[in-house]
Amino acid sequence: MTEHYLGVIGIGDALGVSRHAVHKWRSRYPDGSNHPFPEPDVEVDGAPGWQADRLAEIVRWRDGLPGRGAGGGRPSAARQEYLRAAAARGLDRDEALRALITFTEEFPEMTEPELCAWLIEKWRK
Repeated sequence: MTEHYLGVIGIGDALGVSRHAVHKWRSRYPDGSNHPFPEPDVEVDGAPGWQADRLAEIVRWRDGLPGRGAGGGRPSAARQEYLRAAAARGLDRDEALRALITFTEEFPEMTEPELCAWLIEKWRK
């Protein structure tokens, strides 16, 4: 059976950033730094790969980046729309983000933008 891993493109898509951003994170936060990027599980011909179930770990790593401040930086467009919909349903930002991380762990095959759209659609019904 073939094993599937997330590469820098898959991680970028899931986090709503470019693959270039993931490459920059890896080079700026190497192993041994104060906030090292999670090490890949596999490397094939120089290309790193992470098990899909580690996406939540990578999200937590990104959320803990130095200098991001209390708000965690500007969220992606999908996350902004999700947070607006969550607020309309009575969830505060922290509750909404915890829910999103939980769903990310539960459905690792879905990107964050896909999860945001799916949750928003569920709330509309």
